[in-house]
Amino acid sequence: MSKNLRIKSLQPEEEYIYLTYSLENDKKEESKILLENYRVLLQRALDWLWDRTKMERKEAKKSKKVLTKVKVKLPKKKEVYKVLRDELEKINKLASHYVDKAINDAYSILESWRRRVEKGQASLSKPTLRKVYVRVKSTLRKVDGESVRITVRPYEYVTFSWSHTWFSRRVKGLELGEPVIKEDKVYLPFRYRLPWFTPLDFLSIDSNLYTLDAYDGDKFITFSLKELYSMKYGMELKRSKIQSFASKHGRKGKELMRKYSHRERNRVLDYVHKFVNKLLEMYPMTTFAVEKLNKQEMFEDANDSLSKKISKTVWRSIHRILKYKAPLYGSFVNEVNPHLTSKSCPRCGWVSRNVGRTFHCERCGFTLDRQLNASLNIYLKMCGFPHIRDIPRVWVGVIPLKGRRGNGFTRDSGEAQGLRVDIKYYEIL
Repeated sequence: MSKNLRIKSLQPEEEYIYLTYSLENDKKEESKILLENYRVLLQRALDWLWDRTKMERKEAKKSKKVLTKVKVKLPKKKEVYKVLRDELEKINKLASHYVDKAINDAYSILESWRRRVEKGQASLSKPTLRKVYVRVKSTLRKVDGESVRITVRPYEYVTFSWSHTWFSRRVKGLELGEPVIKEDKVYLPFRYRLPWFTPLDFLSIDSNLYTLDAYDGDKFITFSLKELYSMKYGMELKRSKIQSFASKHGRKGKELMRKYSHRERNRVLDYVHKFVNKLLEMYPMTTFAVEKLNKQEMFEDANDSLSKKISKTVWRSIHRILKYKAPLYGSFVNEVNPHLTSKSCPRCGWVSRNVGRTFHCERCGFTLDRQLNASLNIYLKMCGFPHIRDIPRVWVGVIPLKGRRGNGFTRDSGEAQGLRVDIKYYEIL
């Protein structure tokens, strides 16, 4: 079962978020009956409508050229629907609702073809069916707990389950939409109502080579990623041996290299998913601020050694997965411009040209680790508080407006089930 959950659309002002979960089709025999019979219905509907489709060619002059435009006229759905439905019922071996679905899909295919033809982007030949899939209507499926029963034909069903998935144990209140069945995959779309509250906490994260340094308004926290990069380094050594083998064994070597690359990518994603899950469990109902990073710009300012290290980072994957999983925990993610976050003084706003491991402000004397200083500045940017330059020796103490709902959540700020966390306290004022 693949863990491929993605958000289709998400806007902060929307009431719902829409997600799609894909899993391996382990009921291929039952699905094959459905797909083959539905393909027959869809092809018959497409042929029937094509025979009644009219095309007109018109010549139009544009400057000195004579252009030929094609006008396609499809039969009106209201006029032919009943006749076409009776024709399809004669060959139908599935539930009657699939006949309506086949007619709608045939019209959708022809409408798409018509638009492309009139723009000169498609040929005038009849569209051909390639890979057929079935989108099951709500009248043909029944949800029972964490499984859905789909009607193939009267008294014949196929059942798919999403139990033992990461979101089934953590997220309650998911509403299933219309499942999509393919030969090897099944896609289950869900709708989730966003809870009515504002985030209780804020956490800013500065992404570095081997750590994620964060500030939550009270203390600094360092999340270690050394385990991930040690794993990537070991896989890199193994990949170099496989590449040497692949260069000498042709097709067999290429297949082995493709298999190993797929395995390596899955292991990294598995680690990132688990890391993000633990982070969200520690900080539910939180607004996260992350840097909007651009690796290409970093490569321009870095030497070869540093560029090689930057290329191995997974910042983008962490931010992307955090962004689509956060709403399920009542949280949100904001992207902040990282410009000068490690070189600016959070107390007076002075910008240092040369910053080593430790940031030191020559104006007000503020001293802090460079990475922690960056997380502090990201926190200030997220909250929208500018630096006060008129009073250089007073740091802008920020207490963001936090939401209130129920008793909130408790969290353990120490070791959290394998997620290595180092808590560091610093005197700021």
